[in-house]
Amino acid sequence: MKLLFTNFHSGDGGGHTTYIRTLAAALASHHEIHVAAPPGSRLNREARTLPGVFVLDQPFPNGLGRWRARRRARAQLAHYLRTQAFDIVHVNGSADHRLVLSAMPPKRPALVWTKHNSKPVRGIGHWLRARRTDQVIAVCDYTRRELAATAYRRCRLSTVHNGIDIDHWSPWPAGDAAAESARWRRDDDLLLLGSNAGTAAYKGWLDLLEAVATLAPELRRRLRILIAGVPPKAAERERVAALGLQDAVVFPGVLADPRPMVAALDAGFVLSYDVETISFACREMMAMGKPVLLSNYAGLPENLAAGQDGWLVPARDRASIAAAVTSILEQRSSLPAMGAAARAHAERDFGLPLFIQRTEAVYRALLAG
Repeated sequence: MKLLFTNFHSGDGGGHTTYIRTLAAALASHHEIHVAAPPGSRLNREARTLPGVFVLDQPFPNGLGRWRARRRARAQLAHYLRTQAFDIVHVNGSADHRLVLSAMPPKRPALVWTKHNSKPVRGIGHWLRARRTDQVIAVCDYTRRELAATAYRRCRLSTVHNGIDIDHWSPWPAGDAAAESARWRRDDDLLLLGSNAGTAAYKGWLDLLEAVATLAPELRRRLRILIAGVPPKAAERERVAALGLQDAVVFPGVLADPRPMVAALDAGFVLSYDVETISFACREMMAMGKPVLLSNYAGLPENLAAGQDGWLVPARDRASIAAAVTSILEQRSSLPAMGAAARAHAERDFGLPLFIQRTEAVYRALLAG
């Protein structure tokens, strides 16, 4: 197969970049893989390091005031599509979806769109795009069910859960993990609860802190919370201080490699209430042998066997979050066994070979159909 992956993000790109880079790297050994991404973006930069992957410096300008830039971008992409004759173009966001459709040659390739977030898809724009999209990949069953009630129900709809490199995200030896934990603890009695899911407001970390602030002082003193990502805004830090938790919460910043921090944790959390679908961060923490506290938002529950490898709470329900944190503190001796169950779950369901196999099967079925 000859495939083109597109991504509109001009910066980091987050999960979109991870998703496309993973597919491109795995498929390039037996397919011809091209990536179209804005120059200077993380995807563009990282795709250039992948053997056998061709990269096009392709902007995806958006907005009514940028019509000249859009016209130039469309002309470049149209020429590329016409001369390369792809079997499949796989788009990953609204901006690249729109530009690809406007640039399609008369004999067009099959078009695949992956729905990466939980944002609603309604309006004339989505209705028009759905009519010319052949296949939609949802990264969780929740998203597939939501799409089945939209204009995209006319397309082939498939769920392919995101995969992670479970060898890279593997549990650390006990001695190394203990040494890393010692960096973050003030004393051995502290339980480390943390997340590498970032500090965007919708990740629900402030809901966690609001819940922790309601706990009895003797419980709060036994807890330290690590939250990696872009440093929070001044107003958010002020709220942390107002809750009296400034000494209990650590913001390590953006970590080039979050594994040392995750290795230090006793348990992880992802308490999103918007945008989220399946969460790479959740799967990474589970693969490293950490039980996780999750909200029941979107596809997050699909990661978990609640009670075995983690805990599930209603999104934004601070009383339930407080009760769950209390339970985690009280059952601390059970956390290693729950972490082992999380790792076994990851080995069974989260690995890259399964993700690649299922994605490739979607492509083949689409072309055969």
